[in-house]
Order: sequence, then structure tokens, then C-alpha cells
Amino acid sequence: MKFVDEYRDRDRVRTLTEGLRRITTKPHTVMEICGGQTHAIVKFGIDELLPEGVSLVHGPGCPVCVTPVELIDKAIAIAQRPGVILCSFGDMLRVPGSHIDLLGAKASGADVRMVYSPLDAVKMAKKHPDKEVVFFAVGFETTAPANALAVVQAKREGLKNFSLLSSHVLVPPAMRAILASEVCAVQGFLAAGHVCTVMGFTEYEPIASEFHAPIVVTGFEPVDILHGIFLCVRQLEEGRAAVENEYVRSVTREGNLSAQAIIKEVFEVTARKWRGLGEIPASGLGLREDYAFYDADRRFELTGYTAEECKECIAGQILRGLKKPHECLAFGMRCTPEHPLGAPMVSSEGACAAYFRYKRHA
Repeated sequence: MKFVDEYRDRDRVRTLTEGLRRITTKPHTVMEICGGQTHAIVKFGIDELLPEGVSLVHGPGCPVCVTPVELIDKAIAIAQRPGVILCSFGDMLRVPGSHIDLLGAKASGADVRMVYSPLDAVKMAKKHPDKEVVFFAVGFETTAPANALAVVQAKREGLKNFSLLSSHVLVPPAMRAILASEVCAVQGFLAAGHVCTVMGFTEYEPIASEFHAPIVVTGFEPVDILHGIFLCVRQLEEGRAAVENEYVRSVTREGNLSAQAIIKEVFEVTARKWRGLGEIPASGLGLREDYAFYDADRRFELTGYTAEECKECIAGQILRGLKKPHECLAFGMRCTPEHPLGAPMVSSEGACAAYFRYKRHA
């Protein structure tokens, strides 16, 4: 199958791993940002193919995982109000809030529905004009264009009963926050190919220069990831720090200008709190004033929400690349996909979920 079989080719994998061994002369720590890459790395055992000294750590590239507890609580509070239909992607339904998750709210009578697209929520608002329909908009730059289009569509059709609870976050500010940390061990990054397909990679160039950290844009198949690691390690060995694009079949330097335009029309950059990372300036997207009518935060007057993360969960350390899931004392025992302590165990892109599924019996 084109773009699958050739990127899982054993000979190419062997060539890349042998090349890595030849060029590696000292230890290097590389962080993959994307949760999809994390799952591929663990599923295919890519981390076990690397030469001694080259270590992969997992970053905050799962938007469900970095959604703070108080935002989950807000979604639950909205869902529990009479006359509300709360729509969400499936990943969010089992992420624990302070007391329950969205599935728990549904079991208690809240009208919570799983959808596959934000436009499904717009259709639902048209179908149920007597209900307030709220879409829980979670994601990085990848999902922002579709969510922006949903708001534009709702405005174009004059819908008064549709709104967005935005939990959008941006990748480059998180990378900058990790590199600026006093406890940072990361020397280079694998950047997420799907995010860069939308946004390009010009935003990464000043980060690579300022922190002298190579950044390689790569995809999600074994050959993509190994080639990205090879390019990153080669830069580290040579003392260079630039942005390289391994994922040329999808990513250009400028990205998708039409997608960027709709994001800029509907959203503005704001500060955003991240689970495990705290508040990062200019790291989120909120609705612009022209679209404030569709802002669920304003419509439902959601103020004063604070929440503590589970003290036993080490999600914050995992999302910053300081620890790996199996180093958590609760992993696989008090924290499982059926009874999670934190979001990384239930999200389809969560590092803990990947380790539980693919490494638990290793």
C-alpha cells in the first residue's frame, strides 16, 4: 500500500539503524512531540532499535492529555445543565475531572454525545433548535481549521444555539517552555508532521536557533521516525541546530495558507494552562471578539474554576520528558485505562496508554 508498505520496509529500517550506530559517538536525548509518534515508537519497538546512548522521551503532544482538570470540570458542568447537548470526540469522555468524567455525567442523566467532526455538532444544533449544543473543541493546530469552520458555518446559518468550549493549544510555545526549564534534558525534537502540514515550520526556526536544539519534522511510520531520529542525531553530532523537513511528502515550509487563514479569522492567541506544565503564555487559541457569541465560556459564564491534579499521577513529569510511564508507581495497578488517574492513560495518543498496551508484558 502506497505510503504504508514502503515506510515499514525492513531493509530501510535496518539501513537507518545501522547508520545511526555509525554516526553516534556520545549520548543524545531526543523528544518526539506528537502522541501519535509515541504510539508508533512503542508499537513498533523503534526505541529498542536505537544505539546505546540515544534516548527517546515523550513530550506534551497529546491534546487530550494536556487539557487541565478544571476545563474537564467546566465541560461536565455545562453538560449537566438542563437543555444542553454537549458534543465531544470520544477520547475526552473518560478523562477524569475532579470528581467524575463526562461518561459519568452521561450516566447520571447529562446529554453527552460522541461525534466524529465539529460539523456534526453544527448539524445537531440545526436539528435541535430547542437545545443548547456545545462542542468541546480540543486539539493542536491540526484540528483548529475544522473547528474554526464549524463556527463560521454556525454564524453563516444564523444558529443561536451553538457554541464552542475551546481547549486549543499550540506546539511551539510548549517546546520553548520545555527547553527553557531548568530541569530540561532534551537536546533535540521530532516535530509533528500533521501540525506542520497545517502551519509549516517557520515558527520552529527561532526556537532551534535560540536554544541550539535541532528540530526535525517527521511523520508517523517507522521509516519516517527512524529517519527523523537519524537527521536529529546527525545534527547533534555535528554541533548544528537547524530545522529539517523529513516529511516532505506532506509538509512545506509555509504550510497550508488557507487553513491558517481560517484559524486567524476565528481564533486569537491567548495564554493557556496545560496539565502538568502550568500556564504557558501565548500557547492557546480563544475565539476572537467577532465570534464571541459562540464562546461557551462566555455564554455559560464559566468563571472561578480551579482544580487540583491527582497527586499520585506523574503525568506532568511524563509530558515534560522527565519520566516514562512505567516509572509511575501507580502504572498498570492503580492506574489503568478502565480506572485512570490521569488523561495519558485513556487518550488514544497518551504515552501511558501506549506503554500499557504495548510494553506492559514486555
